[in-house]
Amino acid sequence: MKILVVGGGGREHAVIRKLKENPKAEQIFALPGNGGIARDATCVPIGAKDIPAIVDFALREKIDYAVVTPDDPLVLGCVDALEEKGIPCFGPRANAAIIEGSKVFAKGLMKKYGIPTARFETFDRLEDALRYLETAPLPTVIKADGLALGKGVLIAQTRQEARQAVIDMMQGGKFGKSGEHVVIEEFLEGPEVSVLAFTDGKTIVPMVSSMDHKRALDGDQGLNTGGMGTVAPNPYYTPDVAEACMERIFLPTVAAMNAEGRPFKGCLYFGLMLTRDGPKVIEYNCRFGDPETQVVLPLLESDLLEIMQAVTEERLSEVPVRFSEKNACCVILASRGYPQAYEKGYPLQIPEEIRDRVYVAGAALKDGQLVTAGGRVVGCTAVADTLPQAIEEAYRLADHVHFENRFYRRDIGARALLAVREG
Repeated sequence: MKILVVGGGGREHAVIRKLKENPKAEQIFALPGNGGIARDATCVPIGAKDIPAIVDFALREKIDYAVVTPDDPLVLGCVDALEEKGIPCFGPRANAAIIEGSKVFAKGLMKKYGIPTARFETFDRLEDALRYLETAPLPTVIKADGLALGKGVLIAQTRQEARQAVIDMMQGGKFGKSGEHVVIEEFLEGPEVSVLAFTDGKTIVPMVSSMDHKRALDGDQGLNTGGMGTVAPNPYYTPDVAEACMERIFLPTVAAMNAEGRPFKGCLYFGLMLTRDGPKVIEYNCRFGDPETQVVLPLLESDLLEIMQAVTEERLSEVPVRFSEKNACCVILASRGYPQAYEKGYPLQIPEEIRDRVYVAGAALKDGQLVTAGGRVVGCTAVADTLPQAIEEAYRLADHVHFENRFYRRDIGARALLAVREG
């Protein structure tokens, strides 16, 4: 069986490793992949947003199944284009991927169908947004409507900061077209939880919960990033919370998308805040999270390819989806300066004995040598019986991976450990 995976980061590396466990996966292509993924798949230098080239390649190579993981190609209709040529895919079509592609759409959906979320207003005129900010409660959250590489959200502590964020987005073009419309919403407080879920548009099966660490620096300081590390499961996500989320958020979201004529098939990501008033949705993503995938998939005991094909064929209810009772931790090693400007091209040294225990996010092969080629370079993931053991082992792995200008957070999992101790 020939499988195509669209994308080229740490998330894709984790997906490919898991797909390889199925003996039917005879050959896996990654478009574009990266220097580290090349160890586990055949990398082809076709960009994830070059949909015509992706389709041409899939037809030429007689691909049997495609997995589209990044947000951009999903929102641009990569699944639509492949399916129209008879290639079955895992991932939502464009009309469902809008749940991430437009925050205005997502907030409107939640409001219309009574799905709990922060109070909000949407704006497409700068003067209206600025007028609203004169009396909006502080802190307040400013979000660009469209995709912005996980960076289109700002928590403003002062009115001046909020005004500047809106001006930068709507007038300054900070996020291009993504910032032409903005959402301004109340600031929610409480523990954050990420829950990825398989859904075929009828059945929804949540995966093990996780906790992301978005800020670049220790103590949740610094700029927002795509994620500096994760742990799973999230200790705040108790069975009672899981039941409430299923009843009030997960099932209603699937039903709402169906009612809108936008059935969602693929991986639906729920970014949740556990507030005093119960769980509320911070954001939806239309795909596997990164780096949440790097701790969730190592805990998956069932066959990923079988699950994905069941999602595609709308028979998810027939397939077992089991997760280990163990704990996982992923520590991201990044290039200093990320998420802003950083240098790349430095030799990346990963000892052979741990190659199969790390996921490569940003690296290229140059004369047979791995070199850094991204902001987030490597994810070091460990699975253990307890959370402290998983964290300790992930950092031990991190100590063995070297490249110039390397930096990483030293406190991944600290909040989760505190929650475990507090019971």
